Amino acid sequence: MGRKLQGLQRMLVILNKLKGYQRYVPREELEEYVSRRMEERDGTPVDLRTLQRDFNEIEELFGIHIRFSKKQNGYHIDEEDELKSEQYNRLLLNFDLLNAIDHTSNLHTYVLAEHHRPMDNECLPLLIKAIKFSHPVTFSYLYVREEGKIREKRVLPHYLKEDQQRWYLLAYDDGILKTFSAVCIRNLRIHDEETFKRDMNINVEELFKDSYGIWNQPDIPVEEIELSYDALDGSFLKSVPLHPSQEVLIDNETEFRIRLRLRITNDFVMALLSRSRSLTVIRPQHLRERVRKVYEEALKRNT
Repeated sequence: MGRKLQGLQRMLVILNKLKGYQRYVPREELEEYVSRRMEERDGTPVDLRTLQRDFNEIEELFGIHIRFSKKQNGYHIDEEDELKSEQYNRLLLNFDLLNAIDHTSNLHTYVLAEHHRPMDNECLPLLIKAIKFSHPVTFSYLYVREEGKIREKRVLPHYLKEDQQRWYLLAYDDGILKTFSAVCIRNLRIHDEETFKRDMNINVEELFKDSYGIWNQPDIPVEEIELSYDALDGSFLKSVPLHPSQEVLIDNETEFRIRLRLRITNDFVMALLSRSRSLTVIRPQHLRERVRKVYEEALKRNT
């Protein structure tokens, strides 16, 4: 890891620790926290001299002032800088992910990043470490669609994939490659005393080729879909296609019609509903009826 990148990551770790705190953070606690987070990122431990240098660079780069109170025996961000620090919230979310954009780093071989920063999740650095060094992990997993039921999991982590500002873990669970939402992972533990042989032959792009987003459900058939919009919605869909298979059939002043080929999952239906102002489902008929039923039930709830 380059010294400049390591310094930037260390500064962001400091800000992440101090941002939003209602109390002063003792020097020993801050040193211990920053050292632990940097070690997770293959960095080196820090001392007071390093922290002081980082405080000065934070003020220079971000305009955020970190103060030490002898009375409180701790560090804090000036109150007037708290709102300013929110401007960097996306930057503070995860620091190893900055490397994923840089293809000179080997992080891109196991982090499939989009071009915006994801929502915060504290387990991401540990998952990256587990993937990088091929360590099994165990965690408690929250099944939202099963009324919050929790199951214990032991998996072999292979990839992180981002979708719509959320991160997902692709891991082998009892020999089956499954997807786990990072925000549903609790009590994550890396078994760094164990290693496994990571399967580098997984074609991730092919795996999700026929899916919308992250959910690959082979039991749902791939279908040909035809959708019609007005020209206004069409201008958006031309710049941000619904799916890589999108093919333009009609594009004029009154209609924008497209053809797609993918699995009709709940996520795809939700995506249609999010831009349904001028949507007409041409085919298949069962998708047309599904969208209509959603709106009929919504109308009943809101009348």
